[in-house]
Amino acid sequence: MTESVAIVGAGAWGTTLALLIAGGARPVTLWAHTPEAAAQLAADGENRRYLPGVAVPATVTVTGDDGAMAGPHRACVIAVPSAHVRATIRRLAPVLDPGSPVVSVVKGIEEGSQLRMSQVIGAELPGRRVAVLSGPNLAREIAAGKPAGSVVASDDGDLARDMAALLSGDRFRIYTNPDVVGVELCGALKNVIALAAGMVDGLRLGDSAKAAIITRGLAEMTRLGVAAGANPLTFAGLAGVGDLIATCMSPLSRNRQAGELMASGMPWTDASAQLSGVAEGVATVGGALALADAHGVELPIAQQVAAVVHEGRSPMDAVAELMAREPKGELTGLGS
Repeated sequence: MTESVAIVGAGAWGTTLALLIAGGARPVTLWAHTPEAAAQLAADGENRRYLPGVAVPATVTVTGDDGAMAGPHRACVIAVPSAHVRATIRRLAPVLDPGSPVVSVVKGIEEGSQLRMSQVIGAELPGRRVAVLSGPNLAREIAAGKPAGSVVASDDGDLARDMAALLSGDRFRIYTNPDVVGVELCGALKNVIALAAGMVDGLRLGDSAKAAIITRGLAEMTRLGVAAGANPLTFAGLAGVGDLIATCMSPLSRNRQAGELMASGMPWTDASAQLSGVAEGVATVGGALALADAHGVELPIAQQVAAVVHEGRSPMDAVAELMAREPKGELTGLGS
């Protein structure tokens, strides 16, 4: 079995995974979307935009050449923003080895199709074995060697176990889970809730309000997940409440930062320029609401986030809308 790994996307998470895998003495090829970006990263010996100060070892081959991604590989990891997954895979499909499994580490729902990332990959690369990785994984912390946990999900149990073994390290513990739907929806939806949590921070509404947003956000995530066929227990795990806590609480979270900036009165177009990378919740919220409509599920927090981000509603008005909702049972619609 070949031990080489190809990583598509040289952002913070793609670069961090390259460091983790290379640390296990495996050859890694890290693909950047342009030759210029690849050359800059290789010349600097670090990813100055996303992970400044973290050295990229010589065992990581940085490239902007599509042909360099030709396999076979033990895995091809997809680590580009959700809005670019389909176009990127379509671009690389002619050179990607059909026998190499694909691992998506992208957290989002495709706008328009409402497809999860593994479904987009399956549509563009039919017949491939696919797994997904998700969890409370803040790239800067993990790149700095701080301990973390994550989850690999796949319909193929052998593949999930193999990818867990590939990606695990002495400070990165990975569990397996057969619930692909749940793990992917957790990763996508928690970013939407983190936008709301950031708005609470920006409005200085306090920890009680933030705890309520996180808890009711988890209820929304679980409600949609169960309707879509997910296991509700997944939402109580690392990919669910674990990632939700990290993304809503950490100052390193771009989605939380984006919400805080918008709470100050800054429109999304201006707030996005202040971030070091993509706030996936902005691109995901429309797809999440459309998916909820298709399943007859209500997502009141996501609805207000969409109104703030895309319609210009003030965050304080969004809070007032949520507080004025008719009282309901706490467990309503959560399934069992």
